[in-house]
Amino acid sequence: MKLVYAIVQNKDANLLAKKFSENGIRATKLASTGGFLSEGNTTFIIGIADEKVADVMKVIKENCHQREEFVSPVVNSHAGELTQPVQIKVGGAIVFVTPVDEFRRF
Repeated sequence: MKLVYAIVQNKDANLLAKKFSENGIRATKLASTGGFLSEGNTTFIIGIADEKVADVMKVIKENCHQREEFVSPVVNSHAGELTQPVQIKVGGAIVFVTPVDEFRRF
């Protein structure tokens, strides 16, 4: 058995939750924050049989996409604070897969 942690952008979370349900994948959905922009994201926690991990990865890959956005970072200089929009890639998914020594459902 494996435990899959999938951290996805909020824009992809509802569709991903729907696709998990359609594919019989039980997932716990948690609101989370982090990353470079400190924006909200969603973390899914999934306990799954070893042979089903590839199915989970396929659903994640098909439904979580990177996109480009403009952000305005604040840069301190001698003239004061300067901001100029910068284009960055956001989204997609960060996925961790860990072994599970024991699993019980009560």
